[in-house]
Amino acid sequence: MAAQAPDSDTQHLATELRTVVTRLVKKLRAHSPTRDKLSLTERSVVRQLDQHPHLLPSELAEMEKVTTQSMSQILRHLAERGYVLRQPSPTDGRKVHIVLSDAGRQLLQTARQERDEWLHAVLTEQCSAAELAALQQVLPVLTKLVASE
Repeated sequence: MAAQAPDSDTQHLATELRTVVTRLVKKLRAHSPTRDKLSLTERSVVRQLDQHPHLLPSELAEMEKVTTQSMSQILRHLAERGYVLRQPSPTDGRKVHIVLSDAGRQLLQTARQERDEWLHAVLTEQCSAAELAALQQVLPVLTKLVASE
């Protein structure tokens, strides 16, 4: 489908959607007690390692748009807390892969559960059956937006 020039209604929708999604993400973070354990970048590194079984520190630095020196500090902090492990590369003894530890996986699971529980409670308390149905219908559209390049 060819992109169309945004009209004022679509432009307004884009602004409103961005604003509300940003606020929702902030609310979700705020209602997760585990948020205080790690910085945003540290949490992002843990999520990256959950999605990718093992990564080199340089790969993580590139993904997170930080210097290799900054990534070294981040990884040192995560390792001190027991959330990541360093494993020698099976193909190149000079390289070390970073992997998520069991404690790191547990941290992610706990944070996700906290956010899901808060969102479930808010949906239950604040939304009518019709509003819940409307949200259910919009999920494929939001998923499509997220999947686009």
